Amino acid sequence: MKKLLFTFCLAVFGLSMNVNAQTTELEPVDPNGPKIQFDTTVVDFGTIDQGSDPFRVVMFTNAGKKPLHITTCKGSCGCTVPQCPTTPIMPGEKAELKVRYDTKRVGRISKTVTVKSNAINGTQTLKVVGTINANQAPAAMPPIQSGPTAE
Repeated sequence: MKKLLFTFCLAVFGLSMNVNAQTTELEPVDPNGPKIQFDTTVVDFGTIDQGSDPFRVVMFTNAGKKPLHITTCKGSCGCTVPQCPTTPIMPGEKAELKVRYDTKRVGRISKTVTVKSNAINGTQTLKVVGTINANQAPAAMPPIQSGPTAE
């Protein structure tokens, strides 16, 4: 009897959760709101040498009808640091997002930058890719030999 009662309670709980999920209304999206449109969603460093220029720039446009406000701009780790505009981007206006990657690290780059704003198309994720080659160490100088000096 206890098992039957437990199963019944579990079923009622499950159905009530499903009903709550269906009745929760989402806020309507303003079709006239701001819309962020990136020229590219891939920040490609290409193949570079260790210690090379750590910055790349991605352009974007507010393709909406209201001012665009970037609220958060965050890299997936401490080695990827984005710099986003802090002032509103007006409709039709272009702006830039600058991405700095720690080029002292060697190897393949595979990171992301997440951009949150008031745009109707929501949170955007940019991929950061590339490869950093290690610098070649200079050839060692032969040791200085000490010995008899010619006079």
